[in-house]
Amino acid sequence: KSCFTYQIFSIMEAKVPRNFRLLEELEKGEKGLGDQTCSYGLENHDDITLTNWIGTIIGPAGTTHDSRIYSLRITCGENYPEQAPHIRFLSKINLGCVSGADGSIDKGKFSTLRNWNRNETLESVLVALRREMASAANKKLPQPNEGECY
Repeated sequence: KSCFTYQIFSIMEAKVPRNFRLLEELEKGEKGLGDQTCSYGLENHDDITLTNWIGTIIGPAGTTHDSRIYSLRITCGENYPEQAPHIRFLSKINLGCVSGADGSIDKGKFSTLRNWNRNETLESVLVALRREMASAANKKLPQPNEGECY
């Protein structure tokens, strides 16, 4: 009898390289396969480094963000997805985790970035930001005039 040894790796243990991961996210974003209240894609379609992205969030109903369209800039560094992306609102917004000076997300005040793990995605961050808009602490905050930018 021969004895064979098989090594089985779960998908969770195998680390997908950065560019493959971002290409998967790009395909999902371009096809609109995820949450329909958020969208994302490359800022420049010629960006072969897959670094600079643009995101959009439609504000949640029943809040001061209701039906507003927020634009964000997302930068995926060379260590993404091991490290969280840098995210900055381009549209002015009054939200507890956003710097009023330049629209950057304060990682210390936004749990999705503070507790980042490689299983998070660009979509999951945008959806979490939308949930943050609807939270009790943020849903009634007065907002800048629609269309204002940082």
